Amino acid sequence: MCGHTTTHPVESSEAVIARIQMSVLSDTTKQLPILQAASPLSMEEQDVGATKKQGKFIGKDGISNTQRVWTSLVSGAVAGALAKTTIAPLDRTKINFQISKKPYSAKAAIKFLIKTVKTEGLLSLWRGNSATMARIIPYSAVQFTAHEQWKRILGVNGSERHKPGLNFLAGALAGVTSQGTTYPLDLMRARMAVTQKAEYKTLRQIFVRIYLEEGILAYYRGFVATLLGVIPYAGCSFFTYDLLRSWLTVNTTVAIPGFSTSLICGGIAGMVAQTSSYPLDIVRRRMQTSAIKGQHYHTIGSTIIKIYREEGIMAFYKGLSMNWVKGPIAVGISFATHDTIRDTLRKVIARQDESVN
Repeated sequence: MCGHTTTHPVESSEAVIARIQMSVLSDTTKQLPILQAASPLSMEEQDVGATKKQGKFIGKDGISNTQRVWTSLVSGAVAGALAKTTIAPLDRTKINFQISKKPYSAKAAIKFLIKTVKTEGLLSLWRGNSATMARIIPYSAVQFTAHEQWKRILGVNGSERHKPGLNFLAGALAGVTSQGTTYPLDLMRARMAVTQKAEYKTLRQIFVRIYLEEGILAYYRGFVATLLGVIPYAGCSFFTYDLLRSWLTVNTTVAIPGFSTSLICGGIAGMVAQTSSYPLDIVRRRMQTSAIKGQHYHTIGSTIIKIYREEGIMAFYKGLSMNWVKGPIAVGISFATHDTIRDTLRKVIARQDESVN
């Protein structure tokens, strides 16, 4: 028997190493799609995710603009309602002196309050407050929200000291925005505040009677005077408040609670704002209530001339001292309440978003 032996050439060491490298590279190439599929996110996907997240959130607090709007609306509504309810008796007293030719004094104001309580009861001091709430809740909500949005649009967030003109403009535009949307309710509140309960029992009744007796344009009587007054009022109010808050943050080392700081700054802002716009407040009140008082105040110019000729220059500041009491209280409460509720809501939202993520 013969045996056949097959001989195989012997590979060199270099050839063996090359063949191993080719095998490893081939296996890696085959497994690459599997590895890519198993990875949580590719670099491109991570970039897209980061972009989406940046688009969703605005600001360092991680709050979206939609969340910013509704939290400001809610806090503004509560702040306005609380502030106006607190000073409602003083507000009614002020309006009665504004529309009459009787001279104002603290003694006369106290007499009016006592007489009103004796003849109409304690709750009559809040007469017209339902109309005030119907107006002030949307008014305050829109004003605070509009101010924050106007500041964002004008680019003055965090730069109040460096852009005073734009900061004043943001406040003025916020006032115009809120006043334009709620003015008819302000007129009805003024009418209810200066009439007996039997004359105008409900907000609905006064709404219908104005339409039937005076026409639809009567809902905006005194509107131009109101706009001319709200520009300096809202502008000075927000400008002074933001400026004082910014100054206290930078220049004080004593830790003051946030609510107290807002209350103090708001009070000062309210006094400045009330003083700057008060003469036009007198004019608009006369125009708003002229129909039920039998007096003729049709235009801003004629109203100013009539008041000046019949009562003198000081008539434009009638009741201002009372406004220096009630104004700072109302504005201080309003700013402090708004900031406290708004910041609390946003902190809760930010924590919830962090827990979800």
